[in-house]
Amino acid sequence: MKPLSGITVLDLTRLLSGPFCTMTLADLGADIIKIEAPPHGDDARTNPPFKNEESVYFMSINRGKQSIAIDLKSQEGKEILFKMVKNADVLVENFRPGTMEKLGIGYERLAAINEKLVFCSISGFGQDGPYRDRPAYDIIVQAMSGLMSITGEEDGKPTRVGVSIGDIIAGLYGAIGILAAVNDREKDGKGQYLDIGMLDCMVAIAEYPLARYLIGGYIPKRLGNKHSAIYPWDVFKTKDGEIVLAVHNSASWNRFSKIMDSEIFMNDSRFKDNPSRKANESALEEMIKKILLEKTTREWIEIFAINGIPCGPLNTIPDLPNDPQINHRGMIVEIKGHKKVGTMKVAGQPIKFSKVKTNMFSPAPLIAEHTDKILKRFGFKENEIKKFKENKSIM
Repeated sequence: MKPLSGITVLDLTRLLSGPFCTMTLADLGADIIKIEAPPHGDDARTNPPFKNEESVYFMSINRGKQSIAIDLKSQEGKEILFKMVKNADVLVENFRPGTMEKLGIGYERLAAINEKLVFCSISGFGQDGPYRDRPAYDIIVQAMSGLMSITGEEDGKPTRVGVSIGDIIAGLYGAIGILAAVNDREKDGKGQYLDIGMLDCMVAIAEYPLARYLIGGYIPKRLGNKHSAIYPWDVFKTKDGEIVLAVHNSASWNRFSKIMDSEIFMNDSRFKDNPSRKANESALEEMIKKILLEKTTREWIEIFAINGIPCGPLNTIPDLPNDPQINHRGMIVEIKGHKKVGTMKVAGQPIKFSKVKTNMFSPAPLIAEHTDKILKRFGFKENEIKKFKENKSIM
């Protein structure tokens, strides 16, 4: 039994932030019922790449879920949802603010049916404020949060992080909030409403750059791969590739300088401490570059690792499935049983529990794959289901 076994989640989400939230809950054992709009379902189903006409992108963020297609614009569709809500623990949606209320299925309406319901809304800017009604995508919140202003080379233009971190962080904060609300419900038996804004979440992770500005007025700048106060902290070329070094304190520097060339590095007053090394960064960088070109990345990694120097290869995405640590930790896993695709590999679950394994997943569903099964679970009869299909309130 996984930690969230017995928790039923109605998932009205699409694209990324919401599905990532509910996939995280599914990985931890929650029963996720993905409610999609007929006839096409989650917009992510149209995103490439495709295999056997199924979106690999969709499958990568919707594993472990069951799918039912309901037309929530129809009164009959709403009635179906109301009956499902009676026996649900959580509902997650990531429509634009106000959409659920316009459909007549907002929090107040559903909480009146089930006061234990935890209702989580994920949106670009939250449910109130001057930006409430604006559309938002990851690149928008990356820009507005200040993240892009400090990402990229020093003499280059602002750059977005290479994954949709704004969506993903919002999904993770949503999952954290849901877990807290489910736990809080144990006190009085009542659920509550959660309002998760992507921009809020991005500001929350601004950490060091924001703290330095708020406390001392320092305006962070783009530094590429370098650190604002520590050196060596960068990407360097080796004989056959690239290596990342993070020599973060005096102890690491002493070990590092002995490995490189103790006479040159240890006895040079320009490099006596972190402030000095940062002040003389250009000269130190050139010296390090020259020496690192003498050996391969693997050779340097072995030398530095043995001596406790923080380092790592600059992996490409194709390197990940072959990395021994990543494989040992079960971070690339196979999911079997998809009706169209069969077996596929996906990223594993990073949370490791001592009691249970969380890296065993069922595949992402086809649209409406579990409609009949789900409706029967919630007490609907065969003749009712047949009528719903005839009326096109379900698919």
